[in-house]
Amino acid sequence: MMTNNLINYCFSKKSIVLLLFLFFFQNGFTAIRLPNTICSNMVLQQNNHATLWGWASPAEKIFVTTSWNNKTDSVAADGNAQWKIKIPTGAAGGPYTISLKGQNTITLKNILFGEVWICSGQSNMEWSSYQKLQQIIDELPHSANNNIRLFQVSKSTAAFPQDNIEGQWQVCDSETLKGFSAVGYFFAKELQKKLNVPVGIINSSWGGTPAETWTPAEVVASNNEFIKSAEEKKQTPWWPVLPGYAYNAMIYPLTNISIAGVIWYQGESNTATYSSYQTLFSSMINSWRTAWKIDFPFYFVQIAPYTYGRNNEGNLLREQQTKTLSTPKTGMIVITDLVSNVRTFTLLIR
Repeated sequence: MMTNNLINYCFSKKSIVLLLFLFFFQNGFTAIRLPNTICSNMVLQQNNHATLWGWASPAEKIFVTTSWNNKTDSVAADGNAQWKIKIPTGAAGGPYTISLKGQNTITLKNILFGEVWICSGQSNMEWSSYQKLQQIIDELPHSANNNIRLFQVSKSTAAFPQDNIEGQWQVCDSETLKGFSAVGYFFAKELQKKLNVPVGIINSSWGGTPAETWTPAEVVASNNEFIKSAEEKKQTPWWPVLPGYAYNAMIYPLTNISIAGVIWYQGESNTATYSSYQTLFSSMINSWRTAWKIDFPFYFVQIAPYTYGRNNEGNLLREQQTKTLSTPKTGMIVITDLVSNVRTFTLLIR
């Protein structure tokens, strides 16, 4: 009798534990989840639409209430536990809130409408206070601005396109600006000042990276010259070189976000294979526009004055960048006049 009571007691305990496990397991998977790019403090592209998306239990209905129009819309998750809805945005302004309600409720606060830009590329776009860049260090004490929002994309790679990304929207101040792209910040500051609207700047850059890794792998694989150039890129312990790896993890997850345009600095890591750069770069730009389904402006900087490689490879790469201007809605900034002596500049940046 005592043995039976003990067995029943243990069974009862296990049942309670199992039921509690199933309860929390089920509730954990029915909760609405959002990608990291959709959070409080974000900027949404003005006079456009905001694409909200995420995950929930299949067939779960989600009610989305937006404070700028006091309207509630709804969407149901599909059989893949994914959902997506587009909400119109108005003229620059805010702050606003978004409430999403299903099995759980998420409230996003301090949202602004304004201009959203992506800055991307390699070293000179990535440089920040962490590289002891004096201009941005001097700016830090004066950088607090509620109308500038920053999103720092964490460095990551993937063999296939990803649906989420590490990072979060933050209000610009002396702390959040540390480690953020100096070029991206000063661009946002100038834009915010001239347009007098909020600006959201997304920094997705990685020093040393060649253009191939920012280009979808299928685009590189479609051209024999691209394939040959990609094969010449040597693996390093500091940055990715494989086609599409940075694009899959650091660009593709952003493609649901409505943006005003892209600014870009890159090219040094392609000087040795300069002959294919114009075609590759144009293909990369067009592939991004295809992913976003919009021909947004794409502005880039011609690489800095420096004695890259041999046989005037730097100059030949600059020529390829100039030819890229044949791609519609592109613009190029020339910076060779910013230093008086290329050799002195070389010594300064080493």
